[in-house]
Amino acid sequence: MTCREKNDNQFNRREWIKIAGLATAGGALGVPGTRPSRAADTGKLKINIAGYKLDRVEALIDGRVEVEGCDLEFEISKIGEMNSHILHGSQTREVTEVGLHPFMLAYANDGFRDYTLLPVFPQRIFRHKSIFVRTDRGIEKAEDLRGKRVATAGYSSSSLTWVRGILQHEHGVKPTDVEWIIASEDSSAAVVGAPSKQENVLPEGLSYQAGPAGKDESDMLADGDVDALFHAVEPRAYIEGHEMVARLYPDYRKTEQAYYSRTGIFPIMHALAIRRDVAEKHPWLLKSVFNAYSQAKELIYQFLRDEAWYKLSLPWAAQEFEETRAAMGDNYWSYGFTPNNRKTLEALFQYSYEQGLASRRLTIEELFHPSTLELKENGA
Repeated sequence: MTCREKNDNQFNRREWIKIAGLATAGGALGVPGTRPSRAADTGKLKINIAGYKLDRVEALIDGRVEVEGCDLEFEISKIGEMNSHILHGSQTREVTEVGLHPFMLAYANDGFRDYTLLPVFPQRIFRHKSIFVRTDRGIEKAEDLRGKRVATAGYSSSSLTWVRGILQHEHGVKPTDVEWIIASEDSSAAVVGAPSKQENVLPEGLSYQAGPAGKDESDMLADGDVDALFHAVEPRAYIEGHEMVARLYPDYRKTEQAYYSRTGIFPIMHALAIRRDVAEKHPWLLKSVFNAYSQAKELIYQFLRDEAWYKLSLPWAAQEFEETRAAMGDNYWSYGFTPNNRKTLEALFQYSYEQGLASRRLTIEELFHPSTLELKENGA
């Protein structure tokens, strides 16, 4: 099936169950692969977009939503591979999902200017759920992490930069307050792909050492080599129910809702990047892409409102949607520079700089293409 072929407007139930399961697991999972070649020439601008197969993007993949003026080919990929492709790869993709913090580091530290960003955020995840601890090390609250040995893989990834920033600003626990153990293996590599070099930056002044050879971050936590683990994906030891491994915040939903209520921050993991030469040659394309992603997202809102209650294998799917809207607003997964999105982006800019990762504190105006600064979704 090409991106121009259209299915019935109903989503495939099996696919929706999988998407719902991934969402509750807190991971950003995708199915690797390349779409078949494009159909006959339509006279439109041909563009390749890469990203995860997410519910809020699926209408772009199956053709129910088109990018105006474009013949689209959507390539399903993983974030590590997508980062590497544009930051130090072949750069054949006109538009791609990208890890926000790796992009920031390439821009600030390496002078990377080949791509620019659009205010479309395909992946956003609250990160209190990403802190795992040994239950025999006396870690009952965030402040107890001081002086502990904490395992990590991909130290400078978006997710872990958020975790450290939250701990510092919400609980006073600085990165220098713990001893970091850098895993030699990453159990999530099959899920997220091989990391780009920007996801493994270690700043000066940090106390860290390499973990045991051949052990991934989950093994170190399970074997007691470390006291805690920060990881974007649930570690294998937790999934398998290791008796000594637990989340620091067992009721992370309640904790994360309180965090949002207090701060207005819904952490951004990924943004959308467009190749700069393409943006300059076709300036209309940025708005077309922005609108298409917004339209695809609106279809998901419609599904969650009207159909999820009987199509998803979640007994209270409708209630979850209603409660999320009540807590975060009707357009809780917003694109563009809303006040909360500005606050969220600026928080990550601050965290990156104060953690010694970005060489300077970045701004929205330099990272995002100038023509996108005034883009708004319908009704915004």
